[in-house]
Amino acid sequence: MQHPRIVASRSRDPDRACPLEPSVLLHCADDKSLRAPRLAGLDADRQGGAMTTISGRPAVLAAAAARGMLGGLVGAAAMTAGQALERRVTGRPASYVPGRALLILLGRDPSDDDHPRAATLAMQVGTSVALGALRGVWRSTGLIAVRADVVQTITRVIVDVTLQNATGAGAPPRTWQAGERVVEVAHSAVNAVATGFVVERIVDPVLESRRGTASH
Repeated sequence: MQHPRIVASRSRDPDRACPLEPSVLLHCADDKSLRAPRLAGLDADRQGGAMTTISGRPAVLAAAAARGMLGGLVGAAAMTAGQALERRVTGRPASYVPGRALLILLGRDPSDDDHPRAATLAMQVGTSVALGALRGVWRSTGLIAVRADVVQTITRVIVDVTLQNATGAGAPPRTWQAGERVVEVAHSAVNAVATGFVVERIVDPVLESRRGTASH
């Protein structure tokens, strides 16, 4: 015959893993079937050391991307300041290729004599914010610190060159004047480091996983 207090406890609270009566506590603790429903969700969330539920990850990634955008704004400010300082030191003229690329994407047809300052600034900030969102996602999933700086620097150069060459506003890097490639990479690195400085402090790598660490 079932213990009457056990039946009552289960009927009042079906989610209770185990009644607290001393006479049945030991038996209940050994009965995994009573605990399985409550542990199933927890195990799903912690599988591989990361949140893996379908409902949980998108929300975390979206929040990380949003915070990453803030880092992207800081990165854009640092990059713009670095470019101004570099031009003062080297005497190199400002480049308006990013702005011309944006205008072409918007259906305009700027000439090489056009100096679209606002469009150039918008392109630089927009690209930085977009990559900041990506940096936030990277950070939340475990791509952090110097490795992330390197990857973002490379990604920034690739995005800029792709947009400029696809629109016809810019030429391939192999045709640039001496030193231009170094300058481009340096400014992209400043952007990445400044972005990362912020993102590393406001986004935690809560989705970092240990799944797939070995070939299988």
